[in-house]
Parts: sequence; structure tokens; C-alpha cells
Amino acid sequence: MRRFSISMAIIAGIVSLAGAQMRPNPYDRLPEVPSFSLTSADVENGASMDPAQMSGAFGVPGGMDRSPQLAWKDFPAGTKSFVVTMYDPDAPTPSGFWHWAVVDIPAATTQLPTGAGSADGTLLPPGAWQLPNDARMAQYVGAAPPKGDGKHRYFIVVQALDVASLGIPKDATPAFMSFNMLGHILGRAVLIPWAEQK
Repeated sequence: MRRFSISMAIIAGIVSLAGAQMRPNPYDRLPEVPSFSLTSADVENGASMDPAQMSGAFGVPGGMDRSPQLAWKDFPAGTKSFVVTMYDPDAPTPSGFWHWAVVDIPAATTQLPTGAGSADGTLLPPGAWQLPNDARMAQYVGAAPPKGDGKHRYFIVVQALDVASLGIPKDATPAFMSFNMLGHILGRAVLIPWAEQK
């Protein structure tokens, strides 16, 4: 029995290390919608995340749990609100890991400043609010890939919706939010930086 347990641990480790390369883009499973421009002064598509955007709460050296600055434009006509999220599909769980979710961002808003995902939410526009993430904290929690687990991708996504409010409970999960906005998405903008702890 001991030999079997050790073997299973080795197999689990190999699967975990290969996870980031094996998992598909989670947004490929959703209905196709037009894209629009999304830029950031703090993160870059396809580049390593700065420690400031990583998680001090989860013990990443230099991590500051500071949400990145985001700016978007050229979104579809008829947009009435935005949702901003950060999701790690490569986390070693069956469901990935939601790091951040902001809903009911007014249509007149075209950017969030660095640090808007703080627990007090004072830098968010009026009416916008943060759902509890998978750590059950209503704030931005930075990237925290386990040591030795390879590169994790972080999907930072802005979605333009055709409703001013999703009307979901304040304690809703990001997965529940995602289900409820499916029929309301007019456009989607994506940045995918990565992080790794060796």
C-alpha cells in the first residue's frame, strides 16, 4: 500500500506540472463575441507578471495583491455596463481559481486605476462592486502559482454587457456571475500575463 501511495503522489506531481500546458483557453467554450481593445500599464499580454500583482496574502515573495491598471476602448455600441475578472485556469483544482471579479461597472467607465481591487473598493467607480473570489475575499488577490507547478496563465478579462446591472447577490460566486451574464455579453477584451514560482 505504501508503494502505491508514493507512485500516486509522483503521478499527481507530473500531472500538476503539465497542467498549465494542457488546459484549454476557458473562453473558447463561451459563445463567440466581438473583441475590443484592452491595455494596462502594469501587466502585458504574454509577459511575466510583476510581483506587485502577485499575492502577498498567499506568501509570494514581494507580492502586494495590487490589481493592475486597466483601460479599454472600442467596445460595442449598446454597452450598459462592464465586468472585470481575473481567472487562473491552470490552478491545481478541477475548477481553476478566480482571483478577482468586479461587476456593475458603469458604461461611462473606460479604465480602472492600479489598486482599484483593494478591499475597501474606494477606487472603483460608483455602483461597481467586488464579488468574493475563490479565497472568499471581496477584493483582488494576486497571482499565487504553487512552487514548482510551472507557468500559470492569468486571464484578465473585461466584458461589455447589455444590462446596467446583473442583479446578483453580493455573496455570489464568480462562477454564478459568469452563468448569469452569458446571455448579456456584447464584447470581450482579454489580457493574459503569466506567473511562476520555481
